[in-house]
Order: sequence, then structure tokens, then C-alpha cells
Amino acid sequence: MTEADTRVQPRRKGLSRRRKRAVSRGVQYAVFVAALVAFAVTADWEQLQNQFAQVDLAERMFPDIITLALKNTVLYTVSGFVFGLVLGVVVALMRLSSVGPYRWLAGIYIEIFRGLPALLIFIFVGVAVPLAFPGTEIPGGTYGKVALALGLVAAAYMAETIRAGIQAVPKGQMEAARSLGFSHARAMVSIIIPQAFRIVIPPLTNELVLLFKDSSLVLFLGVTLEERELSKFGRDLASETANSTPILVAGLCYLLVTIPLGFVVRRLEAKAGEATK
Repeated sequence: MTEADTRVQPRRKGLSRRRKRAVSRGVQYAVFVAALVAFAVTADWEQLQNQFAQVDLAERMFPDIITLALKNTVLYTVSGFVFGLVLGVVVALMRLSSVGPYRWLAGIYIEIFRGLPALLIFIFVGVAVPLAFPGTEIPGGTYGKVALALGLVAAAYMAETIRAGIQAVPKGQMEAARSLGFSHARAMVSIIIPQAFRIVIPPLTNELVLLFKDSSLVLFLGVTLEERELSKFGRDLASETANSTPILVAGLCYLLVTIPLGFVVRRLEAKAGEATK
């Protein structure tokens, strides 16, 4: 074979990158469908129904699971989020302060409360605080304790998020405010922080979703029947009936809130992305 013949022969080409991605997706879909079929064929549906889908037990949970458990869960979450947001702003400003001790205290707080499990924070608030300060009652009873525990955890994460948002605001904004006669504090409150919040709303909303789930730890504070949240409500009824249907229903109630919140987060992130283009 001559060199000319070699040149005119078409080269063998492998799959294109686009074709490889299509094949990879096809394999993943096939594996997923096969797993679903295997589960559907091998699962004991009668046992699953008996343990997780007792309609009469689910009906017994209403309306209390909405008017009591879900209401308490939302109240715990909102109170913890508000306290955590206020404390997070303070810690973020300390983190950005030119005063060294403020920065060190804020850094220590963030590292400690981001590193400890939320469960330990609840135990600390419910046990250690009364022991350390005998006779002292946290305002708001259980709601105040939950707000404190959730807020301490949330503030450590929010502080870093807010700090990043403040630093993302162009420095020219502060310089322009100072040239107009604003003090540093007034410029920060009136101009910088509002712009920072526009940037950090999506991650803060995501933090709200996480707090909604962490509110299930309230059971470690020793709540009354009227103070139970979704997880405690479902667990108590499951223990009483020796059936897991109440836990499944409680889980579905969590999804009634977290799925719409997740959608809101995605929409806010999309809008934030469009604003930066």
C-alpha cells in the first residue's frame, strides 16, 4: 500500500463527546429503571402497607398534626431563624471589624458552633444553662429555648454568609456614601447591608429549610403534649400504636413545607443569576 493510499483512507473515529454523554445517560436511566423494577417485584407490599399505610391511623392524626404539630414546628423554625439572623448580622459585622478582639471572638464563635452537632447545642441549652444559672428562666419557655438553640446554630452559618454578601458589595458604594456625609455605621446600615441581603437571600432561605428539619431536636428539651412538633408527634403515636404510619405522615408534612421552600430557593438563585449577567 502506497503512502498516497494511506492518506486517503478515512480515519476511524470513536464516539463523539455528545454521543458518549447520551450513552452514559441511557445507562443511568436503565440502571434506575432496573432498580425500580427489582424493588417492585421483590418488595413485600402487604407488609409495607400494614406498617406504613394504615389509613385509619393516618386519619386519627388529623387535624392535630396540622393545628398543633405543624404549627409548633413552624413557630420553632421562625423564632430560631429570626434570632439566628439578628445574631448572625452582629457576628458578621464583628468578623469584619477593624478591632482585633471582635474578630477573634466572632471567629471562635463561628468555629465552635459550626463544628458542634445541633443535638449538643440543644442539650447544652436544656441542661447546662439551668445548671450554670440556677433559678434563671429563658423567656418564652420551650419556644424561647428552641429559638436560642436553633438561633445559636444558625447564626454561625448565617454570619459567614452575610459576611460574604457584605464583601461582595462593591467598595465604591461605601466610598460614595462617605463622600455624601454618611458615617461608616449609617452607610453600613442604610446602603451596604441592604445590598448584601439581596445577594444572600437564596442561601439564607436554604438555611431556613435546614432549620425546619433541625426543629425535630426539640424533643430533647422535654416538651409537653401541647408543645410537640411533627417528629415528636409522629413518634409518640407510632409508639402508642406499634405502627410506623404516623411517622410517614409526619414526614409528608415536612415535605409540604420543604418542597415549596426548595422551589423558592431555586427561583431566587435563578433571579440572582440573571441580575449578575
